[in-house]
Amino acid sequence: MSMAIGALSGSKIMGLEDNRANAEREQSLMANGAEEEKSRDNEHGSEEQRLNREMSEACLYGTEEEEDEDAKGSVDLNSVEENLEPEVKILSLSIISPGRPDIVLQLPVAPNSKGVWFTLKEGSHYRLKFTFFVSNNIVSGLRYTNTVWKTGVKVDRTKEMLGTFSPQLETYTYETPEETTPSGLFARGSYSARTKFVDDDGKCYLEINYTFDIRREWPSTSS
Repeated sequence: MSMAIGALSGSKIMGLEDNRANAEREQSLMANGAEEEKSRDNEHGSEEQRLNREMSEACLYGTEEEEDEDAKGSVDLNSVEENLEPEVKILSLSIISPGRPDIVLQLPVAPNSKGVWFTLKEGSHYRLKFTFFVSNNIVSGLRYTNTVWKTGVKVDRTKEMLGTFSPQLETYTYETPEETTPSGLFARGSYSARTKFVDDDGKCYLEINYTFDIRREWPSTSS
């Protein structure tokens, strides 16, 4: 009897365990089905988002292209002005010699001037200083040239590159390397010269013709 009851009880327990296992399998299947359905919904939603994004980008690109076309067609050619030509005004030339007051040569020189513009001592060291003003636009390759004659014979030609300068309110100053005047009996006397300031385009901003002397001594500075 006890064995029968035990067997019956064991059968009931096994039946309950089988029912619980079946219920757990059903719950697992239902959960998996829900996950798969959720995954399909997410994929469907992602696909819709991708399509919407592509449509938005296509509309955006089309709008940008239309705006670009509108911008190209809206250029006002009448508002475009030609660049102004650079302008250089040479204000003064100075001769600097150690131990001497600077010789400042004011410009412009009187046309057809026959007088001696300045006098230098033979064998003296000197430098030239230029003061000038640039306006309107950049001047490229500004250079100074000076040609000297004595009794009609060319005795010297100097070319000095000053550089490229942009317009500004302040004046520019440039000093040349030091030079030495010739000396001796045949060096003394009167000279004629031509000085020019030109740029890379060959535009001349100043051309002056003048005479100067080389003497044994500096001229007196007393009044």
